[in-house]
Order: sequence, then structure tokens, then C-alpha cells
Amino acid sequence: MQLSSDDLPMFFTEAHAGLAGRLRAAAPAFAELERPGALADDAARDRAAVTALAEAGLFELVVPRAGEAGPALDLRAVCLAREMLGYVSPRADSILVCQGLGTHAIAAAGSPELRAELAAFARGARIAAFALTEPEAGSDVAAIATRATEAEGGYRLDGDKLFISNLGIADHAMVVATADPARGHAGLTAFWLALDAPGVTVRPLTAIAAHPIGALELRGAMVPAAARIGEVGQGMKLALDTLDAYRASVGAAAVGMARRALDEALGFVTGRRQFGKPLAEQPLVQAHLADMVVDLDAARLLVLRAAHGKDTTGGKLTTEVSIAKLGATEAAHRVIDRAVQLFGGRGVMANAVVEQLYRAIRPLRIYEGTSEIQRTIIGRALAKQGRTR
Repeated sequence: MQLSSDDLPMFFTEAHAGLAGRLRAAAPAFAELERPGALADDAARDRAAVTALAEAGLFELVVPRAGEAGPALDLRAVCLAREMLGYVSPRADSILVCQGLGTHAIAAAGSPELRAELAAFARGARIAAFALTEPEAGSDVAAIATRATEAEGGYRLDGDKLFISNLGIADHAMVVATADPARGHAGLTAFWLALDAPGVTVRPLTAIAAHPIGALELRGAMVPAAARIGEVGQGMKLALDTLDAYRASVGAAAVGMARRALDEALGFVTGRRQFGKPLAEQPLVQAHLADMVVDLDAARLLVLRAAHGKDTTGGKLTTEVSIAKLGATEAAHRVIDRAVQLFGGRGVMANAVVEQLYRAIRPLRIYEGTSEIQRTIIGRALAKQGRTR
């Protein structure tokens, strides 16, 4: 696996170089999670992934520290970690980032009591989920219908959340609900919900890429007033700020998956002979390989430009982040698709590495803002500017 901060030093610091070394050392433990027969079932793999992430200290990268200026997140460090995990264990990558998504709003706007809980999540002793999506509210966040009704000592939550990663292993979830439906997105409010509370039901789902995911049913689930994150009406801002913080790192995970696919394809075409010579010597195969490496390098540069910009300026950089997420996930999908093509029939057999990557990359073009939403963000910004830069 080629994972280094040394190849692009203009984006990284000495601390990042040290982290890259730690990640290379930790990679075999995560690869073992995905070895066929290593663990009994997906639930066991999920639990083992949590343990491996905690032992490697990776949860500390995504559970933000609360400071006077808000949560401090080293996005380049997160991207290095997600690139490694995308290469060896997309399952562990999903668990890691959802830990960050679930806790980010607390560091940004939580009470001192809520912020005190972050240490346990940074250690991996507890696991978080980010409960935003609903059956009728995906890209249209303002359509959230889960209701938060004031009750004695707190709020009553009623509604349904869907496609929530980390359900099944999570202890708590950041839940966005409307405290005033008449106000639309201005009524959305964030809450910190214990998933073992009365009125909370978690129903497991199965996705094409194996990782913990489920649906959340809230029927009179009570949360104390202290569990509200920020003020009433801040929910949409907190949710969008959370997505903005991590969106570029989705591209980093995609880069890791694409890098693995390219390495697998190179190993295959150099060893397989057809028409009297290795596949790697066939001109059309070489053209595929060339397109793959160009897509891969361009994707990584887009991701690191966005991550470096966010780390060094502290700004939102919404357009650059959207370009990174769109460009990297779409490019990685092309790389992995070409890898499957180069493997031929072997590439579509269940549990082949490239087949697993083909399933793992597909959700990345949907979650944390679909490719269509990213195009809308980018196109709107260009239309407003009236020029490129």
C-alpha cells in the first residue's frame, strides 16, 4: 500500500508525516478484519473494527476538541486515516467517520455537560451516530418531519430516521428534529439521544457495502432539556456545518479504495497471460491503467487542496469541498469499474477484492450530499461569481 505524506509535502506538516507512519503500521490489523473466515459474521467484524480503531487512536482524530472558536479538526489527518482505511477496510472507515459526524455538533454548540462526554467517544469507549436522513427527507434537509415537542423537563421526540450508519453499535445519536414545523428549516433543532431510552427502536438494515446501518423509530422518546444541542432553530446550521467539516474526507476514503483497486489490477494484469503475453503488455490494458492513475492522482490532489485550505484558513470553503467530494468519488468509481473490467469474470465473483470495492465505492456518491447536490453547489457558485476564479 502506498500511503505517505512525503509525496506531497506542500500539503502536510511533520506531524502528518508521523501519523502516516502510524497508519502504515496499523493497516495490517484493519486488513485482517476483512479476511474471509477471520471473524464469524458482520456483527463480529463491526465490533472488532471498533476495537482496532480505538487501539490505533483513530477515534481521537474525528472526535473534535471543543475550543473557544469551535471544534478543532485536523482535516488532513482525517484524510490520511480515511485513505488508509478505504484501502484496507471500508467498514472501519464508515464507523470512524460516523463517530465524527455524530459528535461534531456537541463540540460546536453543546453544553459543558455534553462536551464532557466527548472524551469517552474519543477513546472509542462509546459510539455515536448522525441521525439526519428520513424516509421523505434526504437531500432536502428542510423536509425533516421528526417532531420535538416540549414536555416537562425536556422534549418528546416522534418520527423516523432512515439509512443511519453506526446503528447497531452506537450508544448515542445526534438527532435533528423540528421544534416548530411552521417555520420550516428555521425550526430544526439538534438533540443528543441515548439509544437505549424508552420509545427508541433500532431496526437493522443491510446495505450493499457491509457496515452497521439501520432505521431509527422514535415514539415518545424523552430527552432532557440539557440534551438539546445549541439553541432552538440551530439544527440545520449544525447539521450542514458537520457535513461541511467532513465532506472532503469522503473523497479521501474514495482515493484509498481506488488506490487498492489499481494495485489489485496491476498485480493481476502483470501475472495473467493472454494471446501469448502478459495482459499488462496489451495496449488497451495499458490505456486503462493510464486512465486509472490519472483519475487517482487528480482525485487525491482535489481532496488535499480542500483539506489543506480548511485546515489553514479555518473557512468553510464550500465550493472547494464540493469539488473534492464530487471529483474524487466519481473518479474513484471509474477507477474501480476499470479494475473490475480488467479482472474480467473474476472481477464479478462474490468476495473478490475488486467486487467488494465496487460495492463499497457506490454509496460514497450518495452520502454526505449526492453528486447531484455537489454539482448544484458548484454550479450555483460559478453562476454567482460569473467567472472561474
